[in-house]
Amino acid sequence: MKQEIHFCTTSDDVQIAYATIGNGPPIVRVPAWMTHLDLDWKGSLWSHWFTEFSPEYQLVCFDLRGCGLSDQKVREFSLDLWVRDLEAVVDAMDIKSFPLLGMCQGGAIAVAYAARHPDKVSELILYDSFSQGALLPGEHGRRTKEAKALLKMITVGWDQSNPAFRQLFADLLIPGATKNQALWMADAQKKATTSESAAKMWLAFHHFDVTAEAQRIQAPTIVFHGKNDSVVPFDEGRKLAACIPGARFVQLESGNHILLKNEPAWQVFLKETKAFIRQNNPGKPTRESFPPFAELTPREFEVLNLIATGLNNDEIAEKLYISPKTVRNHINSIFSKLNVGSRSKAIVMSREAGLGK
Repeated sequence: MKQEIHFCTTSDDVQIAYATIGNGPPIVRVPAWMTHLDLDWKGSLWSHWFTEFSPEYQLVCFDLRGCGLSDQKVREFSLDLWVRDLEAVVDAMDIKSFPLLGMCQGGAIAVAYAARHPDKVSELILYDSFSQGALLPGEHGRRTKEAKALLKMITVGWDQSNPAFRQLFADLLIPGATKNQALWMADAQKKATTSESAAKMWLAFHHFDVTAEAQRIQAPTIVFHGKNDSVVPFDEGRKLAACIPGARFVQLESGNHILLKNEPAWQVFLKETKAFIRQNNPGKPTRESFPPFAELTPREFEVLNLIATGLNNDEIAEKLYISPKTVRNHINSIFSKLNVGSRSKAIVMSREAGLGK
């Protein structure tokens, strides 16, 4: 798999970096905490998120304003401004409808976007997220005290060469990580943004309140939350799920805010997420339902089904948001695997098997 990085501009002239991985139907991920498209791609902490989703989907990731490859020199941060970032990426990709995956504060951004653009979001997937930040007026509990203490840590230690302060965040986010993974994250956070921006972003995250937006969600929604998450308490996940009409809640046996590849909770999350997306598209044929085509990749099977409906290459490319050249490459592979020499024979074979309806 190869990551392709692009740039787009928001309605308030902020440049946003986004990346696409894979060639399947699009699924958009709203980032959590600090991201850096280039570093995340090369590091080991996020690699399984890319490799597990991209064979079936075109995974779309981006850096929020203020960090990573997106514009870092911005003065203000807010929920509305971060929703603009997501809007810019979706508009640049010209995606009609897609599953939206939001993590932590990215989940709150995803909720706001889904409420404002109900026609765009086909499924909403939330992981370790929340409806209300810890620094809203009137909040005085333990979560608020911790948020204020960590804000001071960001202000004091973010830019220091000694990673001890940033290491604290890594230990909270991924207590199950290896030493090398934790050190990598401590270094990546420093490279992702400045201490000033990190502090402003932290403040903005903790002033989110998407309770009203959550109640207006129309898309089928699944909410995951780690039972022992130290960053966003488990009860916050349950509270969020209760706000969203018809949302399904899944408890994960994990204390990691970022799910690691080798923990069982990751496999549960992956299996449940893919099944959730499939079950909300019951009319769409799947490769597993057609044994004669088991050797095809999910994308090749999708192309074959569209061939069976009578679409030409340009029409298939437009429907799948890929280039006509990519369609031709898929068709050549399909012909080779099915041992057919022409489009007409492929159509006959696929229709006899039940495709193209």
